[in-house]
Amino acid sequence: MNRCLSLLLTLLVFTAAPAAAQQVIEETVEETVFVSDGGSERVVGLGSPVLPKGVAAYGPFRVLDASRAALVDVTDARSPAQFAAMIKAWPGITRIEMIECPGTEDDRANLALGRMIHARGIATHVPAGGSVRSGGVELFLAGTQHSADEGAEFAVHAWEDEDGRQATDYPADSPENRAYLDYYREMGMTAPQASAFYAMTNSVPFERARWLTARDMGQWMAVSQGSHR
Repeated sequence: MNRCLSLLLTLLVFTAAPAAAQQVIEETVEETVFVSDGGSERVVGLGSPVLPKGVAAYGPFRVLDASRAALVDVTDARSPAQFAAMIKAWPGITRIEMIECPGTEDDRANLALGRMIHARGIATHVPAGGSVRSGGVELFLAGTQHSADEGAEFAVHAWEDEDGRQATDYPADSPENRAYLDYYREMGMTAPQASAFYAMTNSVPFERARWLTARDMGQWMAVSQGSHR
């Protein structure tokens, strides 16, 4: 069954992507687009933070140095291939700085990207003032280590499909719900943690968002204070 979730909040404000950095890799990622068969769109928009240009750009990723990349924009169906291209060119990357992460335009591709990040053993870090929202939270969970500075923020909300149905409108063991629960388990949550976290996100209407601190996120996973570098 195709599941095309439409979770674009009414407060959505798309910000312009930062100017291309010194080195931009496009050819490979344009030829290798993740096929998701109707991914969802889950985004919470805000203002226009100052974003790093980095030394190379791969879609929403900016390479900061040989060991660090930053996530600075919404992800989409191209993001898994863009991440793969980045890792091929910069195999020493071990940490992703999550600076401006409004969500995703394709939830299935976003979960695939998260699995790629996790498989590489990459850590995720949210610096002070960093904002990880909606589908971006799944990518924070993908880190094999999680850390956040004081002032980092997170936002979650429920999904809703094109027919106006949400998670609670489907059986608990339906593919629509299992996709998230299975992902959370793969990212290291216990079954009770995964269920509790998923229930919490779906308790917030998709038109709204629940804002969380790093301490709040620590209820469901280990989040260390400050950088783990």
